[in-house]
Amino acid sequence: MAVYGISLDSVSEQARFAKEHALGFPLLSDPDGSGAAKFGVPLIKDRYASRMTFVIDPGGVLRHIDRAVQVESHGEDLLELIERLRE
Repeated sequence: MAVYGISLDSVSEQARFAKEHALGFPLLSDPDGSGAAKFGVPLIKDRYASRMTFVIDPGGVLRHIDRAVQVESHGEDLLELIERLRE
């Protein structure tokens, strides 16, 4: 399983954030929002992307989209979802 974070922040902002929070996964930069647009992620004031999670299986099949990410419980919610999808 691979996890990636993507935002409109610059590469340097992503690097600072990853270091500050000791993240165990890579962060990708999408400064022009073109990646967000391809996935249908709404932009807020052309500066912020809505928080969304896409679960893509090893075969490249989109299995789930979470359009209402709850930051406080998202890690646990995502683990539960992945376990259900594996059944």
